[in-house]
Amino acid sequence: MPTISDTVTTADGTCPVTLAVPAGQGPWPGVIMYPDAGGTRPTAVDMAAQLADLGYAVLVPDVYYRSGDWAPFDMETVFSDKSERQRLFSMIGSVTPDAMASDARAFFDYLAARPEVTGETFGTTGYCMGGRTSLTVAGRVPERVAAAMSFHGGGLATDDPGSPHLLADQITAAVYVGGAQNDASFTKAQAKTLDDALTAASVEHTIEWYPAEHGFAVPDNGPYDEAAAKRHWDAMKDFFGAHLVR
Repeated sequence: MPTISDTVTTADGTCPVTLAVPAGQGPWPGVIMYPDAGGTRPTAVDMAAQLADLGYAVLVPDVYYRSGDWAPFDMETVFSDKSERQRLFSMIGSVTPDAMASDARAFFDYLAARPEVTGETFGTTGYCMGGRTSLTVAGRVPERVAAAMSFHGGGLATDDPGSPHLLADQITAAVYVGGAQNDASFTKAQAKTLDDALTAASVEHTIEWYPAEHGFAVPDNGPYDEAAAKRHWDAMKDFFGAHLVR
């Protein structure tokens, strides 16, 4: 799939992005794919190309652009290396709900202006912290999101005032959440809290459990699970196919 390197001007600066588009004649529905805590890297671009192959124009943003020209993380050692873990969590902290929403508005405007993209509403998907971002954006920029997905997302229903479940009554998108087993960042109790909030708000939603560990969908994560990853691609194909206008 063709990929385009570009930048998007946001309220806080200039964000590098990669746009993956299908081969052939468009335009196609647009999707923002938010990477996990490791940020944009070759694996994320490869995953965007794989989603593009299903018929979508897929934007992968550098969510850490506020940190400048940051050095990539080694996902095999980042959590065991104290200094790298500290650097990672410092950068994660820079991606606040306000930043997520502000950036998303710029990304949506960028997609709407691209000749490869059709429509004014879009899909969002993400992994780990990107799954949280996907749902946060659906709640804070609801007029631009038709379908929001989260895979092994963490912090979806917590006591934090920025928890996405507190935005349920603002969400107009259909929502899909694929949770990992034994995941302290998204427990069965938190899933019930999220389910109750979305149900009370009459949000069309699905919450499913994958028999795999946190990180199952991302190839360079240690817990990557091929069967679970395939299932997640099938889920994206079906969900976006049902909710994004072609």
